[in-house]
Amino acid sequence: MACPVMHNASAELNPALLSLKWLLGSWESDEPGEGTFPSIKPFRYTEKLHFSHVGQPVINFMFNAFNAESNKPLHRECGFIRMQPGTNRVAFIIAQNSGLVEIEEGELTGQQLKLQSKQVARISFAKEPHVQEICRVFKLQSDGRLEQTVSMATDNQPLTQHLHITYRRAS
Repeated sequence: MACPVMHNASAELNPALLSLKWLLGSWESDEPGEGTFPSIKPFRYTEKLHFSHVGQPVINFMFNAFNAESNKPLHRECGFIRMQPGTNRVAFIIAQNSGLVEIEEGELTGQQLKLQSKQVARISFAKEPHVQEICRVFKLQSDGRLEQTVSMATDNQPLTQHLHITYRRAS
């Protein structure tokens, strides 16, 4: 079951989210992203992101990744983004198709989000080695492209960059 991503065109953006307005909309990778980790073979992927709202103080999101060569579906993430009122503190609540659920928290500085996992939970039969920590950075570049870098640590690997990709706004 996919997380519903809705956008109520008539709903005004909740004032609590004005500083994240730059993130809203659909994004597509402008060239394949690179995935690496010591325990896996390097890979290339494309990805589509969608950030929307329905007027609540929450942004809904869905991320869909595909194999760059075969276009087969890969990783899926969906969830919600909240801001702590009156601060630059941000929280991502994420469910992944791999059976991982996480809460990432961090700070918004200008048009950059830096997040680190605070809680990671998984289904009882999740593939090993288990993810123990995730750090994620979104940055809106001066040319209007969005960059995402994801690092992770597992049971047997320290925090290491795992993913890097840039996106352009989808038309």
